[in-house]
Amino acid sequence: MNYKETLANSINRVEKLVSESIKIDSSGIPLPSWIEISPIDVCNRVCTFCPKSDDSIAPNQQHKMPSVLYKKMSKELKEIGFTGTIMIAGYGEPLLNKDVIEMCQVFSEISNVEITTNGDPLNEKFIKDLYNSGVSKIIISMYDGAHQIDEFNNLFSKAGISPSQYILRDRWYTKEDNYGVKLTNRAGVLNNNQIIDNNKQCFYPFYSMMVDWNGDVFLCTQDWNRRIKTGNLMLNSVYEVWTSKILKKYRTHLSNCKRDLPPCNTCDADGTLHGEQYAKIWKKYYES
Repeated sequence: MNYKETLANSINRVEKLVSESIKIDSSGIPLPSWIEISPIDVCNRVCTFCPKSDDSIAPNQQHKMPSVLYKKMSKELKEIGFTGTIMIAGYGEPLLNKDVIEMCQVFSEISNVEITTNGDPLNEKFIKDLYNSGVSKIIISMYDGAHQIDEFNNLFSKAGISPSQYILRDRWYTKEDNYGVKLTNRAGVLNNNQIIDNNKQCFYPFYSMMVDWNGDVFLCTQDWNRRIKTGNLMLNSVYEVWTSKILKKYRTHLSNCKRDLPPCNTCDADGTLHGEQYAKIWKKYYES
């Protein structure tokens, strides 16, 4: 495997999912096409490049998303005609949430559902249960070494799962190779000594939502300090959050190449890999 090729394939695949899911409602508002959900705030691993490696930044906390919340979300997404992807991943290891099978069943009734995991909790039965619940793809980040390729291929083969239904990502590299990930400073949480360009567009808030275990919605997946909350889905509807004034403020700044608001002003993420068409639609909507 070559991590650069893995990253390129991942970017191209997500771009296809995002760009093919553009749906504009009767008001001229583009609906989100990518919703990342963090079902639990615990991880069983400690990765150097992840904020979870520092308890002062992102400690493990035994919090998990209640069923009433993901059922409410699914109902509201169905009502607005959501046709995008639900990515179950977030700030912890999602498969540590004991309700993940039911969660996948609920969301798969209305959308494409994928899971990003370190793969540690998986066994043959768990894999079968996940796909039977409606999961379309499992993305596994491998941190231990190349030997994991055969281990996971054999495990999925025993479960009767085709190689087209899962993705293995090589993530066992050193700091010199950015650990095999598209490394960012997580909106200023980590110090990567990267140059920050505050005069650059970013499209995250135009096409995606980041939902925490308790329903808090954050500006984007990069905001690991959870600084900018755009709403709470236990109190607000998905549509209310998606069309909120605070998101209008950030979208307006970011579409005008102004990363001057926190946490954008400390973020080194590219932010332009996906969602450019969404930004154009939002700009047209705000101008009208």
